Amino acid sequence: MSSHSPHGQSPLRTVQVLGGGSAGSSVHVRSLASGLAARGVRVTVCAPGEADRAYDFTGAGAVHVPVPRSSDPASVTALRMACADADLVHAHGLHAAFRASLALSGRQVPFVVTWHSRAQAEGARGHLLRMLERRVARAASVVLGTTSDLVDRARSRGARDARLAAVALPAPRPVGDDPHLSLSKARAEVGATDRPLLMAVGTLERFRGHETLLDAARAWRGLDPVPLLVVAGEGPLRPVLQRRIEDEELPVRLLGRRDDVGELIAAADLALLPSSWEARSVLAQEALHARVPLVAADAPGIPELVGDAAELVPHGDGEAFGEAVVRLLDDPGRRDLLKERGARQTATWPTEDETVAQVLSVYDELTRPRPLS
Repeated sequence: MSSHSPHGQSPLRTVQVLGGGSAGSSVHVRSLASGLAARGVRVTVCAPGEADRAYDFTGAGAVHVPVPRSSDPASVTALRMACADADLVHAHGLHAAFRASLALSGRQVPFVVTWHSRAQAEGARGHLLRMLERRVARAASVVLGTTSDLVDRARSRGARDARLAAVALPAPRPVGDDPHLSLSKARAEVGATDRPLLMAVGTLERFRGHETLLDAARAWRGLDPVPLLVVAGEGPLRPVLQRRIEDEELPVRLLGRRDDVGELIAAADLALLPSSWEARSVLAQEALHARVPLVAADAPGIPELVGDAAELVPHGDGEAFGEAVVRLLDDPGRRDLLKERGARQTATWPTEDETVAQVLSVYDELTRPRPLS
C-alpha cells in the first residue's frame, strides 16, 4: 500500500507503549503494528525484551525499543527518548499509559490510551489504582475502551473523549494437517482420551473464579465417565487450589502456563469461564470460534461479548455452574444449538483489519493539520 501521507507529508510516526502486557494487549499490539506498517505508518513498539521475543513485533514490521516494565526513572527516560520524534503515542494498559504520560509531560503530542481490562485491587492498592486511572484518563487525547463498561469507567475518571474500540482476536492458527489427529493428541496428552474434557484458562487469582469451578466439580464427580477439568494458567492461588483438589479428590488438573491453549480449547467438549469480570475474554472468543460450547458467569463484559451463544450462570454460584455443565454434557442438541449461535456471534465481531482501520481513523483525526483560524 502507499505510504500513509494524505497531506503529502512524510509517513506518520507512531509509538506503541506496552507494559508487562497481558496476552490480549500484546497480541493486539502485534496485530496493530503489522496492520499499520502495511499501510505505510512507521511503528515503534516500546516493550520489555521478553515481549518482543514472544510476540515478534520486529517481524510485524515495527522497530522494537526494549523498555523495562518497572516505573523506575530509567524506563521513563528510555520512553522519553523513544517518543522524541513521534507524531502520536499510543499506550496499552494502565501502567504503560502512566509511564507514557510521565515521559510525555510538557509535550503537546497526541496521546491515545487503550484500556484492555479493568485492574483488580482493594484497599490502599485500589485507591492507588483509581488515582492512576484518573491521571491517565485526563492525560489522554482519546481513551479507547475494549468494552462499554471500560468506556463508562474512563468517562467517570475524567476522560475528555472515550470511545468503544473492540479489539479483534487474530484468526486461530490452523491445527496441523489432520485436525482430528491433532485434537485427539491434545486430549490424550492431558489424560482425557475416553472422558469429557472441560477447559478453563486464566491466571490463578481470586477474581478469575477458579474456586467456583472447584465447587462446581463436585457436581460432575459422580458422572460416568468422570469429566476432567484442566486449567491453563499460573498464579498466586496455585497452592490453595492444588490442596483443595487433593483434599476433595476433585477431577481437576492445573496445567500451569501453556503455549497450546488454542489447541486445548478446540479439543475440549466444553469451555468454562467463571471470572467476576472480563474484557473481551480470549477464552470465550477462541471457544466460540472453535465451535466449543461455553458455560460462563453472567458477569460484566461477558454477555456483551457472547450474546445468546453461551450458557450463562450467576457469578460465584458453584452449584449452578456444576448443574449447567452436567446438563450440557447430557444434551447434544443444546450443544449443537450453542455451536450454531457461536458461529453467528463470531461473525458480528470486528476483524483485525477493521480494528486497525478504526485505530487509524482516530490517529488521522488527532494528527490532521488544524486549519489556521
